[in-house]
Amino acid sequence: MEKVIVIAGPTASGKTDLAIELALRVNGEIVSADSMQIYREMNIGTAKPDMAERKGVPHHLIDVVNPDEEYSVARFQQDAKAALDDIIKRGKVPIVAGGTGLYINALVYNLTFSETITNWEYRARLQSLAEKEGPEALHALLMKVDPKSGEAIHPNNVKRVIRALEVYETTGKPISEHKEESRREAPPYDYRIFGIELDRDVLYSRIEQRVDKMMAKGLYQEVEGILRKGYSPDLISLQGIGYKEIIQAIEGKCTLAEAVERIKMGTRHLAKRQLTWFRKTEGLRWLNGSLLDPWAMLKILTDALNV
Repeated sequence: MEKVIVIAGPTASGKTDLAIELALRVNGEIVSADSMQIYREMNIGTAKPDMAERKGVPHHLIDVVNPDEEYSVARFQQDAKAALDDIIKRGKVPIVAGGTGLYINALVYNLTFSETITNWEYRARLQSLAEKEGPEALHALLMKVDPKSGEAIHPNNVKRVIRALEVYETTGKPISEHKEESRREAPPYDYRIFGIELDRDVLYSRIEQRVDKMMAKGLYQEVEGILRKGYSPDLISLQGIGYKEIIQAIEGKCTLAEAVERIKMGTRHLAKRQLTWFRKTEGLRWLNGSLLDPWAMLKILTDALNV
């Protein structure tokens, strides 16, 4: 069975750089597992590596859809499997890297998501409830019927809460049960999963620096340009951290300085949620970036490919 290295971890932990250096050493190609880097036009705010930063290493599942197009976990799983098959067929080494835990779990554990289930009327009712009573009211409904999913899904992630409720309403079974059933089919590859962790102070400092760098590179202008092309500020893609805050500044709802601080705070909260998620990921081996230098981490990863 072919081995596939997976590099996970919180935002700003150094996943991309490590994946690129590993790819250079093992003749590899990278499959991105990032739910924001799939969007075209959205480059700076998603920390998408530019062509120079990629160092000639091919990247897959970056710039897949426009900001106003939907992209599901099931589609990611399908696209990622196709990319892995193609990379291996050409004699290269696939490396999955990203911070979207649901994407990684869907791939590594071969989850199914009952994607054919759609109940538009029920979905619209839930959306209306969320708008009138807030996301907490919606999340409370999920906790009643599927507490396992409710604990895993953040109350503010309205899209995923609605999806879980929709599956339950349509099938009578929690989406968590569907996922458990899907795990019975073994994945086609031998996934070796690693997570990068850093001391909290170091990680938060890196987040601060990253946001400042994004602003210096022109995040404000990037968001302005996206809106000028006619994309609605209400799109799911533009609710991502970095975009919604800059939109608020553009609309005069806060100052640019306030927006920057909100981005930093939101990114810190995201990093905490990512760490919580990955700590529950079965088989994940942590690499402490505060104790190991990049060369030591690269040796661990290359050794894992050869064992």
